[in-house]
Amino acid sequence: MRMHPCLALAAAAATLAVGALPASATPAAAPVAAGPVLTTGGAGGTAVAVGDVLLAPLAAGTRATFSSDTTGSTGVFCGVSPLTAKVLGNPAAPGTATASLTGLTFGSCTSNVTGVTSVKSLTVGNLAYNVAVSDAAGLPVALTAGPAGPIQASAVLNSWFGTLTCTYQLSGAFAGTADNTAHALVFRNAHFVKSGGSALCPGEGYFSAAYGPVTDSTQPGAPAVTVN
Repeated sequence: MRMHPCLALAAAAATLAVGALPASATPAAAPVAAGPVLTTGGAGGTAVAVGDVLLAPLAAGTRATFSSDTTGSTGVFCGVSPLTAKVLGNPAAPGTATASLTGLTFGSCTSNVTGVTSVKSLTVGNLAYNVAVSDAAGLPVALTAGPAGPIQASAVLNSWFGTLTCTYQLSGAFAGTADNTAHALVFRNAHFVKSGGSALCPGEGYFSAAYGPVTDSTQPGAPAVTVN
């Protein structure tokens, strides 16, 4: 017996309705995991691993300055200053990556302070320091004292009056910013106050420097590091 066309259409519709899944039963797409704060290979690239060692020279064409005022015009100027840090934490963004600043040295230093004839050395004390790099607006970077004690700087200078040793201690924050274009860390006018040494030493100093490119020396080819 032939089924009436209307009955056939109704039966087909019923079959489709029975076989279809309700909208609520459709599998949801898996959430996309957030990338880490620090990567190599550009934004959203390969995560920088905990334990990796980051290296950075002074940015090309710049000097590290330890000046007597915020203008940076008078003081000690160093043309070499490599930075070394070990990554301690690299969480998913948004967040703050952490590292231990294990090395910060200075070389090829000169001074234009009246009475100073040459710079014997400029050193920092009480390493390692804590480093925090945030992906918040402005990509803020902060250095804080580690377990060895406060952040210190010492300059040994040859002068008209003999050898002068000037010791300073950080006063307030040692803050900077990350620059993803140059893959750099930039610090401006970190304030130090005199904590010891000759009476001829200035009472305070301001440290400024730009370090970059920051690279992950643990990985092949030492790729540059980006803050996401």
